[in-house]
Amino acid sequence: LAELYRTLGRYANAEPLLERALAIREKALGPEHPSVATSLNNLAGLYEDQGHYADAEPLYNRALLIFEKALGPEHPDVATGLNNLAALYDNQGRQADAEPLYKRALAIDERALGPDHPDVATDLNNLAELYKARGRYADAEPLYNRALAILEKALGPEHPNVATSLDNYAALLRKTGRDAEAARMEARGKAIRARHAEKNP
Repeated sequence: LAELYRTLGRYANAEPLLERALAIREKALGPEHPSVATSLNNLAGLYEDQGHYADAEPLYNRALLIFEKALGPEHPDVATGLNNLAALYDNQGRQADAEPLYKRALAIDERALGPDHPDVATDLNNLAELYKARGRYADAEPLYNRALAILEKALGPEHPNVATSLDNYAALLRKTGRDAEAARMEARGKAIRARHAEKNP
């Protein structure tokens, strides 16, 4: 219910529900349980949505520590925690703090899930977006290219996530003056979305 309210932007309705869920899990499962970390991430995400970064950061940090302790430092949930904290730093313009976290998340997912898993594509895209924002286009491009290839192979060339990946890659191409290539990618992404909408009205 809280996540529904969050999606609708009804943050005042979502917050007490997320706080109650966290309190229940802490009492029932103990403060170091992975489900507590999930609740911390959810509440931190709500704060981040509202721009309350100072409130979100300690929750993300605590969640990450719980995942590392309970599941081990190489678990995919640790990568999720790293990505959450890195994204918070990224939103604050703290790219130097975000970059090593994105890199560690990528390395964990590659080892735990394999190099062709869709979560690895998400990690690659996150790091590429950071590089793009910093003007490091030569570093970003191979990551976008690899993320797109993974998604096409794992999900199929008509999946909506492929369309998103095409748009991200196209934005980089426009930054580097390769407008014709960008336009082709954008057109392909638009066509994928249109076909998906027809199948899922």
